[in-house]
Amino acid sequence: MATIYRALETVPTPQASFTSMLLNRFESSASALGFTYPDESEQWQELSWGQTGDEAAQIAAGLIALGVEPEQRVAIAANTSMKWILAQFGITLAGAAVTTVYASTGADDEQFILNDSNSHVLFAEDEGQLAKVLSKRDDLPELHKVVLFSGSTDGSDWVLGWDDFKALGRQALADDPEVVARRAQSVSGDQLATLIYTSGTTGRPKGVEITHSSWGYVGAALREADVIDDDDMQFLWLPMAHVFGTVLMAVSVEMGFPTAVDGRVPKIMENLAAVKPTFMGAVPRIFEKVHSAINAMAKSGGAEMEAGFAWAVGVGQRYHQAIADGVEPDEQLKLDYAKADEAALKNVRALLGGRMRFFISGSAPLFADISEFFAATGMPIYEGYGLTETSALATICRPNTRRGGYVGEPQPGTEIMIAEDGEILVRSPAVMRGYRNQPEATAEVLLDDGWFATGDIGEFDEFNRLKITDRKKDLFKTSGGKYIAPSAIESRFKAVCAVASNMVVHADNRKFVSAVISLDPDSLTAWAAATRKEGDFATLSQDDDLVALVQESVDRLNEGLNSWEQVKKFLILDRDLSIESGELTPSLKVKRRVVVDHNRDALDALYA
Repeated sequence: MATIYRALETVPTPQASFTSMLLNRFESSASALGFTYPDESEQWQELSWGQTGDEAAQIAAGLIALGVEPEQRVAIAANTSMKWILAQFGITLAGAAVTTVYASTGADDEQFILNDSNSHVLFAEDEGQLAKVLSKRDDLPELHKVVLFSGSTDGSDWVLGWDDFKALGRQALADDPEVVARRAQSVSGDQLATLIYTSGTTGRPKGVEITHSSWGYVGAALREADVIDDDDMQFLWLPMAHVFGTVLMAVSVEMGFPTAVDGRVPKIMENLAAVKPTFMGAVPRIFEKVHSAINAMAKSGGAEMEAGFAWAVGVGQRYHQAIADGVEPDEQLKLDYAKADEAALKNVRALLGGRMRFFISGSAPLFADISEFFAATGMPIYEGYGLTETSALATICRPNTRRGGYVGEPQPGTEIMIAEDGEILVRSPAVMRGYRNQPEATAEVLLDDGWFATGDIGEFDEFNRLKITDRKKDLFKTSGGKYIAPSAIESRFKAVCAVASNMVVHADNRKFVSAVISLDPDSLTAWAAATRKEGDFATLSQDDDLVALVQESVDRLNEGLNSWEQVKKFLILDRDLSIESGELTPSLKVKRRVVVDHNRDALDALYA
């Protein structure tokens, strides 16, 4: 009989709905800082929880005035910003359900999402987002109104500007001051709260239906897991169209800590220095880039500086591991750590704002060496595991049991079982209601007795920590009959190759493993400067010395792999993978099949 793994903690009764979570927070923390965000002149503005509630009430009243009914879908197509969060809160207070749309979604896919969800109103970020739906207006019969965050409406009766829409809400509240309160108080836990369309590494996106009670549970479970403190400050840049961003916003409502919001990825480092948060959620690609940049800085100072930095990181790893294990470091280790911290480690923390206590990583595997690097600097990464279908989190690392390469223990109130074939099954109040309009797909993953089949392969260690080994559908079999788990190979490579952005392993029915490698533009520029090379990206990517550097990294990778897993041949792309090319999802996951299809001829040539 399979073992069921559970957390030791039990979850106190969660709030009945996400709406009730909001109402409680707006009232109980009215004067406390809720959010800070940059305005159009790049000045950081603040909103208390009470002010946030007032803004959200105007939006809710505006939606009710437009005829939006309970559980009707209202879509948001935008990047992460304060306006997205206010719109989401307003939709929730109105008892409607949020449909999420990535800003990068193409017009055809956006049309599919809006029609599949039966969205009645759309919040669009700007004129570019508006143009996509205007081009499909005749094919969007249920979409009655578009509200524009910024830009010109061109006088269309189908489009409302942000200020005009909020004025509509204020008038509705003036006419009936209780209109939002009545609607909000009627929301129940089994109502649809959020409809998140998976970005999909293959095929059309599926609409995942998440109820109010799921968000109530996730908020309470994360509080009980004792990772985040009430007095922490979050920096939130993750796409709010992704479940990872949504769950971090939900837990801020549950716990009441403030959040700095800015979804512009190129501004992350600058913003961390400006707002000095204590924690941040991110996908592994962000940590990989920071890790590469810091190591490149150490290497640029010469062999002595590089060796000194490596020594400091090693000392930091031993010191912080002892603390995590509950062991008092000996006097020599304390002395060494004080020297390492003064010489190097505190400078790394300063680059990230100086107050960072920890990070949360999710969405994709993080190589253990990168996790241990950040732990050494005093900023541990607590990995979590979950899917959109489990409201983002099923497991999360704890401060005293964190270990690189593991995604933690079941969060309070969640049960996990490993099926006979190694697939991870989850049973939790956070599991979705189902896939919208796809009963057959729903039946495939929602099994008997409330278990959800994740499609991931994993195993537990003796300390109740889960390790993800790969996606079930991504496992390859070579023509020699050997199975290959590509994600573990790929994440390891990105940690050992200073110039790598992505690796895509290819081996299905082939006689050996090959790989497609793309380079990180910033790292390539730094390498060119250090080696005094000239040329554009395409030229540098094929430079003999660069190819030799990548080959050296592949050789190091292969040293830790079984013979049938080793990468025998590879090709280096003359550009990085991108969302625009369809090779990455908006959450920066690689679309493996797209990359292989784009490079089919070159891969075939490797096996000729």
